[in-house]
Amino acid sequence: MSNATLELTKENFDQTVTDNAFVLIDFWASWCGPCKQFAPVYEKAAEANPDLVFAKVDTEAQPELAAAFNIQSIPTLMIVRDQVAVFAQPGALPEAALTDVIGQARNLDMDEVRRQVAEEQAKQQGQEGQQGQEG
Repeated sequence: MSNATLELTKENFDQTVTDNAFVLIDFWASWCGPCKQFAPVYEKAAEANPDLVFAKVDTEAQPELAAAFNIQSIPTLMIVRDQVAVFAQPGALPEAALTDVIGQARNLDMDEVRRQVAEEQAKQQGQEGQQGQEG
């Protein structure tokens, strides 16, 4: 297993995110300088966290995936836990920052996160409908 990261395509993306509780995704492209700088940092983190899935999306090869996640600039790191995107940030993170982000994502209370997501969705769906219901 010399290559610690998994190449995601639109064919295997859903399966990967569904089958794994914790997936990190690096959106990158071969022409992108900061992406090249970030790659070894990301690989190193992958080797240091063998229990997590470290994946990469080549935005040139997979424009649909980049569009689906509204990726505006690369590299963008996204962390998906239990099919919820809990972190998404553009820019090449230094090693210490990446380690910190992974630690924070590991420590998240996913029940709490899901509750917040559900609340947000309910708010968005019910903004018009709720005004008439009080009383």
